[in-house]
Amino acid sequence: MKKERMQRDIFSRLNKRRPRLFTLRMAPMIDMIFLLLIFFFVAAKWRPQEDFLPFQLPAAQAQDHRIGKPEPLIINIFATETGCQVRIGGLYTVQIENQTIEADLVVLMEQIEKCLLAQKRYATDPVEIICSPEVKWEHLTKIYNVFYGMGLSDITLPMTE
Repeated sequence: MKKERMQRDIFSRLNKRRPRLFTLRMAPMIDMIFLLLIFFFVAAKWRPQEDFLPFQLPAAQAQDHRIGKPEPLIINIFATETGCQVRIGGLYTVQIENQTIEADLVVLMEQIEKCLLAQKRYATDPVEIICSPEVKWEHLTKIYNVFYGMGLSDITLPMTE
């Protein structure tokens, strides 16, 4: 009987639940904090200081210089019976015939170059092509391609009604 009582005491002590005290486990919390820190370091965008400019701006001057866009070089294209006639800025005229179109386009290139040099123009200056309605589309496209191939980059065709 003593043995049974002793067993009961042992089992009752083992089965007896003690009230646990609430404690925070610190190791997982520290791990989470380090993981968040690493995440924010990796995800952050590191930018240079924004108020630093690596160059000096020129001092302001009271002079009033207005640099505007130059007047466009006017190219007029008129239809003829055997091709078309190209008038370059009122200075030069080139006749483009259907039979000798390649050779005439070479002459047109030379005349455009002369006109640009005479008027002290650059390839970036505007060029305006005014075309009569009777001009064949083939002639207009070939003339435009010649101008573009020469490096003229600001070519416009004005809209008329």
